[in-house]
Amino acid sequence: MDSSSISSTAASFVTLKFRCFDPTYAYSATPNHRRSFVTSSRSLTPCATNSNGSMATTENSERKIITGEAGYVLEDVPHFSDYISDLPTYPNPLQDNPSYSVVKQHFVDVDDSVAQNIVVHQDSPRGRHFRRVGPREKVYFESDDVHACIVTCGGLCPGLNTVIREIVCGLYYMYGVHKVLGIEGGYRGFYARNTIPLTPKIVNGIHKRGGTILGTSRGGHDTSKIVDSIQDRGINQVYVLGGDGTQKGASAIFEEIRRRGLKVAVAGIPKTIDNDIPIIDKSFGFDTAVEEAQRAISAAHVEAESFENGIGVVKLMGRYSGFIAMYATIASRDVDCCLIPESPFYLEGPGGLFEYIEKRLKENGHMVIVIAEGAGQELLSEIMHTMDQQDASGNKLLQDVGLWISQKIRDHFGKKRKMTINLKYIDPTYMIRAVPSNASDNVYCTLLAHSAIHGAMAGYTGFTVGPVNGRHAYIPFYRITERQNRVVITDRMWARLLSSTNQPSFLDPKKNALKQLVEKIQECGLCFRIIRNHYYAFPINIAAELTIRK
Repeated sequence: MDSSSISSTAASFVTLKFRCFDPTYAYSATPNHRRSFVTSSRSLTPCATNSNGSMATTENSERKIITGEAGYVLEDVPHFSDYISDLPTYPNPLQDNPSYSVVKQHFVDVDDSVAQNIVVHQDSPRGRHFRRVGPREKVYFESDDVHACIVTCGGLCPGLNTVIREIVCGLYYMYGVHKVLGIEGGYRGFYARNTIPLTPKIVNGIHKRGGTILGTSRGGHDTSKIVDSIQDRGINQVYVLGGDGTQKGASAIFEEIRRRGLKVAVAGIPKTIDNDIPIIDKSFGFDTAVEEAQRAISAAHVEAESFENGIGVVKLMGRYSGFIAMYATIASRDVDCCLIPESPFYLEGPGGLFEYIEKRLKENGHMVIVIAEGAGQELLSEIMHTMDQQDASGNKLLQDVGLWISQKIRDHFGKKRKMTINLKYIDPTYMIRAVPSNASDNVYCTLLAHSAIHGAMAGYTGFTVGPVNGRHAYIPFYRITERQNRVVITDRMWARLLSSTNQPSFLDPKKNALKQLVEKIQECGLCFRIIRNHYYAFPINIAAELTIRK
């Protein structure tokens, strides 16, 4: 394939028009709201640890679906009343709280919900919704009876201490709860470590520090032991801070608690610096991470432009999702090339990375490359043979793509092209993870913490919280854990990045452009199909179901 045909193929690739299939449209309108519990065979619930420390899974989950008129669908979260009968309720103490005396409406209406999709056509069904967060008029706990605990799991992230602080202070000042425990060292801390009593005085200044005062770990999840510990300690509210793996663990804890018929609320607060949790607008700590990444990019730019043929390479976080790299690149405007896991690239030959680097050096005399840690792993795996290795959380172990690509660039231009370059490699990964959250994330963490508290006090359980189209909602665990949020390379945001960096698409000339696109879409959990001259990206499970029905 010659260069002109490559360009032609790439051009046609860019102009493709895509529409996303919305499974909510498959629901027919019903004259009245109808509630149903759907047993899911797809939702995998961790129940214990395997010998290698990763979580085993069992299939056990009921989905609480409420349908209404005009295609309205509410994916509701579990409630105590679903499995415990005749529970007493109490007036919400917020109505007598002087801090909330200025609020015109103390409580959220029980039927309020948040739409997942807000861009619709005139004749579109109302679509999928989630229950709106906020205080309810009646609560299922008396303040003196609440015994809450907080646990942090997985990697570090800016804002963890802020969420801990706001849960403690929110329970104390809004609901008069004085018994809050911190579980040390992640999930295994329930049965292997001490606990820390938490009060507003103890947590007062922790939001100014990075990390987590409770400590954290990966793996160590044993559902039976954890629930035994919760039961023995008399804990009745569990707040779990962590990523998708941690939320799967929280889901398993909830399922076991429900099986035992315990009045224990389990609330998840999604934490991932990579912003790879679906449904919610973003995860806490992401804004801080992007802001801190600017410092590394600025340093790389200064180094690169100060030397002849200077190249600055910056590796940022992004195991499976390149959101930090993408947003940091767009915000910086100093980046010439951004490489992320969702967009494949190759090194040598026409249209490859090396050709683009040489072009930019001739034009500008320097360049800056930002690469996400998960980018190009398929190229390294061919050499390193490490695709099947995992950490304690079940995540694929990654090779250092930053060091690898830096050495490849040096070898190519130094040995093959006989061209002198000055390359500086910067890896700010753990510096970014360890910083305290910025002002924006501090406010966001406060909203997440208070949302979780209101839900637990109102008797909701088995949920995670987060903003959906700007409105905070209670989301069932299975929606958070069923897939990962990834950069859509057919979306406008990626197009904005390409227009900022002027980098090529790096389509492999040995492959058909459309085939490469389909492969990447399928990796993101979508299926590609052409219907009536339009290109559609379906969720793979929906596409499979449609195929079976057809």
